[in-house]
Amino acid sequence: MADAEDQALPIPEFGSLLRLDPYLQPYEKDLRRRFSLFQKQLLLLEEAEGGFDQFTRSYNSFGEQRQPDGTLVFKEWAPGAEALFLTGDFNGWDKFSHPYTHMDFGKWELHLPPNKDGTSPVCHGSQLKVVVHTKDGERLYRISPWAKYVTQQRDSVVYDWVHWDPPSPYVLKHPRPKKPRSLRIYESHVGIASPEGRIASYSNFTANVLPRIKDLGYNCIQLMAIMEHAYYASFGYQITSFFAASSRYGTPDELKELIDVAHSMGIVVLLDMVHSHASKNTEDGLNRFDGSDSCFFHGGSRGEHSLWDSRLFNYSSWEVLRFLLSNLRWWMEEYRFDGFRFDGVTSMLYHHHGIGSGFSGDYSEYFGLQVDEDSLVYLMLANHILHSLYEDCITIAEDVSGMPALCRPVTEGGCGFDYRLAMAVPDKWIQILKEYKDEDWNMGDIIYTLTNRRYGESCIAYAESHDQALVGDKTLAFWLMDKDMYTNMSAMVPMNPVIDRGIQLHKMIRLITHSLGGEGYLNFMGNEFGHPEWLDFPRQGNNESYHYARRQFNLVDMDHLRYQQLYAFDRDMNRTEDKYGWLSAPPAFVSAKHEGDKVIVFERANVLFIFNFHPSNSYSGYRVGVGAPGKYPSCLQNTSCRTCNGTNYWGRQMKVELRGTAR
Repeated sequence: MADAEDQALPIPEFGSLLRLDPYLQPYEKDLRRRFSLFQKQLLLLEEAEGGFDQFTRSYNSFGEQRQPDGTLVFKEWAPGAEALFLTGDFNGWDKFSHPYTHMDFGKWELHLPPNKDGTSPVCHGSQLKVVVHTKDGERLYRISPWAKYVTQQRDSVVYDWVHWDPPSPYVLKHPRPKKPRSLRIYESHVGIASPEGRIASYSNFTANVLPRIKDLGYNCIQLMAIMEHAYYASFGYQITSFFAASSRYGTPDELKELIDVAHSMGIVVLLDMVHSHASKNTEDGLNRFDGSDSCFFHGGSRGEHSLWDSRLFNYSSWEVLRFLLSNLRWWMEEYRFDGFRFDGVTSMLYHHHGIGSGFSGDYSEYFGLQVDEDSLVYLMLANHILHSLYEDCITIAEDVSGMPALCRPVTEGGCGFDYRLAMAVPDKWIQILKEYKDEDWNMGDIIYTLTNRRYGESCIAYAESHDQALVGDKTLAFWLMDKDMYTNMSAMVPMNPVIDRGIQLHKMIRLITHSLGGEGYLNFMGNEFGHPEWLDFPRQGNNESYHYARRQFNLVDMDHLRYQQLYAFDRDMNRTEDKYGWLSAPPAFVSAKHEGDKVIVFERANVLFIFNFHPSNSYSGYRVGVGAPGKYPSCLQNTSCRTCNGTNYWGRQMKVELRGTAR
């Protein structure tokens, strides 16, 4: 971790950004204003809190805290409350016996001395509630926003705050790995990481999924749905308790072990961070914590997301900044995550939240009154603080708008993210498979989509993610092979044309995306082997079934199924990238895109890539230009795969003999 005391105000350097992107020159004043707002917040943190180090450690003073003498201190921010009380197992659920003291700036505090025998006044595992008396005379029962552990009783829909203070907590053993040169991300959901129709556990993921990820050659895991969310089917995007690791998968210690074991394998772990909005739940969420409409959120319509039916944070509030920035620090310090994928960044950046906005690419869309500069400054603060404290921290933005400088350093006037998701790429592949015959595929359109990104701003490319796996959509494998996957994926039956085409295109789409589409690569769990069917969480509409809320890893373990072939290809693709490093190399040079032949040729990291997308033609003696004359050995060799039935590793699409000549 970097020296937290070295918190001098960053010095702006806009020249490099403006040279990198001349289209930003008319908006230099806007960039400077944003940076001045960011600097002002840093200066205020220094004056009021002594710097961002202590400010972002507020999880050590808010919520519940055990002191060295055994005293428990409870502290909350509830500016709209008339009175606060603590109740729970420890006092027989007496609603009035333990009042909080009202402090300055809407804060409340309660001290519970240790028992006469020195033991804690609140036992580990016991339940607690904050009783809030509002100025309107209401009595509300709430969970502390800073609660570290919440659980749900089998016969209840509401989560309970549980005092988590184990006598022998898990001790992390392994240091964080260094930031990978090339980022290969395995997007994962712990609860569905099992072939069984139930909610899987942290321990299952550690024992059964981590070895697969390591074998496949991924060096980064993005964990979804970890922050506690009362509604399982929300996929973890309706957060109720921001500091609590979801208890439906196990205990906090079991999550720590998962991350620790991943680190021992050299794998970094990112958390899917949802600071763009919060659940509307009141009894077990942040909403109306103090009885008011505007405690953590904007009041009125500005505080509600009309499409997501959720609450929107007030990023101009000092205590909201404390809460959110401390939340980032908590996950980095307590669980040793290596960074974050920030969800819903487009919604944060604009007052319109991206609703009804097509984003043509006109730079006027990225500046002006439509931009929410409070949330923009929050993201600048978050990235600056994270990268100042943790030099190997990785931050990824989910932004569909194409905001310029999002992935440039804050000191250049950027937002400070390391990567953005290349969200147009999976949409393009789905569009092609839905709307075009094989012979009508446009090579130029494919190349344009895969290379259309801001120079100097790194992108994470992916052919599909969890979005495409959800019910209502289809994975690439299902678009390609559909119902034939149920009857013809066995090597004991002859290969039919649908499966033959599907396997070939599945490999080719993933490889060209991996090698041409960005500076990092992402795969959603199970899609590497062409996972059949869709993903659907238990809900009323499917009779609370877990049948589709699982990943059938067992299919890869069956020797007679062709899923093994796709798995082997994905593994070798990642291992080859690890050897040659094309993701960390400069953008590719595309030397050929032949619409008639359906051939694409490009070079990257001294590797020559040749793709033949023609549905029927193979080519011999096909001449392509290369950077240097000579022999080019095959990088991605055929592997021993019992399901290939002796066919070429690439499939018929790549039965070509190509000879290089000097360019």
